Amino acid sequence: MPLLEETTLPQEHPPTVPVVIIGNGPSGICLSYLLSGHKPYLDTATVHPNPILYRKLQETKHLSITEQDLEYLSEGLEGRSRNPVAVLFDTLLHPNADFGYEFPPVLQWRRDKKQHIPHLVLGRATPGGAWHAMEGSMLTISLGIWMELPGVNYRDLTNGKHRDVTSDRATPEEISSYYRNYVKLKGLQKNFVDNTYVTSVQKLCRGHEAEGLENRHSDQGDGGVGEGFEGDGVECLNNGGGGALWEVRGYQQVQNNTHVPFSLFAENVVLATGASDSPVRLGAEGEDLPFVFHSISDLGLAVSQRKLDMNSDPVLIVGAGLSAADAVLCACNSQIRVLHVFRKSVDDSDLIFKQLPKTLYPEYHKVYHMMCSQTYTNVAPSQAVSIASSVCAKMCPKPQLAAGNMAGNGSVSLFPDYTSFPEHCLVSFQSDMKCLLQGNNSLKAFKISMALVLIGTNPNLFFLKGQGQYLGQDPTKPISCTQNPIDIHPYTFECTKEPGLFAMGPLVGDNFVRFLKGGALGIASCLLKRLKKKGTLISNGGNNFI
Repeated sequence: MPLLEETTLPQEHPPTVPVVIIGNGPSGICLSYLLSGHKPYLDTATVHPNPILYRKLQETKHLSITEQDLEYLSEGLEGRSRNPVAVLFDTLLHPNADFGYEFPPVLQWRRDKKQHIPHLVLGRATPGGAWHAMEGSMLTISLGIWMELPGVNYRDLTNGKHRDVTSDRATPEEISSYYRNYVKLKGLQKNFVDNTYVTSVQKLCRGHEAEGLENRHSDQGDGGVGEGFEGDGVECLNNGGGGALWEVRGYQQVQNNTHVPFSLFAENVVLATGASDSPVRLGAEGEDLPFVFHSISDLGLAVSQRKLDMNSDPVLIVGAGLSAADAVLCACNSQIRVLHVFRKSVDDSDLIFKQLPKTLYPEYHKVYHMMCSQTYTNVAPSQAVSIASSVCAKMCPKPQLAAGNMAGNGSVSLFPDYTSFPEHCLVSFQSDMKCLLQGNNSLKAFKISMALVLIGTNPNLFFLKGQGQYLGQDPTKPISCTQNPIDIHPYTFECTKEPGLFAMGPLVGDNFVRFLKGGALGIASCLLKRLKKKGTLISNGGNNFI
């Protein structure tokens, strides 16, 4: 669905939208479904295994979950999300999933067209978000059924594929296809605007004159406070219900790579951009050299183009998370030698591998086993490489297996040309394809073929004031999905520092699709209750934004 061209809009009155969702991944898709009038009710033919929660649900079974007190329903629940509504919605959709059970949902969905809230979902590609760009041969960390959205069974759209009796994980290609089809099956296409890039989101205030609007460019993109916007000591415009209006600017990429600018007013803005925009950097010397990469797809490309093989110098992989583990698996499966560097001890309780059941994730436990057993042990001083000597080990040192290692264990097939460097850090990359590692009070240098720095990603909120840093739990630090998520109200997902601005998914710490759906429940519940309270979300303009 194309947006109106900015040049065709009356500059003083751009179209006003009740809700603009920035991001069309699973977060945005799920929220669009709930805002389209789909409401969850207790399925009276089911029984939830949690007797306390089940009793609460029965008390108001005539009401949809979005109309109920989410704080009351969430009380006492525990799960693998810091957000209580995420835990609540997960246990309603997947009861006792953490105990290995696959109970049916205790919800049934009903459509109430009167409860539809007009909204737009703006995304840079087709619905599905970052899933379209992920490596197609890998398996998701979550089970396929945990990736599904309300109302459409994942297995129904994937022909009930099962890889084995213990694992029903999916490939990114299957998941991205599921999300695209979900939008079509649920008739949500009219809410989605593809190939759309948001460059500015600002609170609109009364000092904002028409000529100021004309003079501001859609490619401003710095999120700074402009003339007539909050921060100039002027009163913010509101929608007639007491809330401020937001101005959303950007462009839509159409045929022939043409950029069509747009401008919208929104009563509410939802940040659902995910966390894959900007890879975290080491800040090490030489990190910008052409053989240093920050995406596993670059390794896959090098392998497919036969730039790497078993005779190549080792690939250096930096990081101890699942992306790094995926890179290790990719390299090992292609018979490419690996140097694996990470700062943590292999016994660190925060390592993600310690949270994954072995039966469901055997490949990740294989990597973790190699991380523990195939470590680079201390070598003789004559073998150590110092900065001064510039002597470099071209070949990857053969791993010395730790005492007691069951190398011959048939249940784990280890890759011999893999060496881990726990409690090491990367000092620098050199232009002659060498890397310098620091660990155990010594420096080690190695010749490598390429380096992959896979230590996480951060969201890129450049379109917000100060890149949105002031929204974080610690406003003195950049937004980080793991270290400094956006500070929200726990039951509405509204930003504590900006009424009318909401955040969900990885931006608030919910990195798994299984839990980000709770953000959709919290936001939809909040907006529907406000709609009921004041009778309408939008004061004038109707649906003229479409």
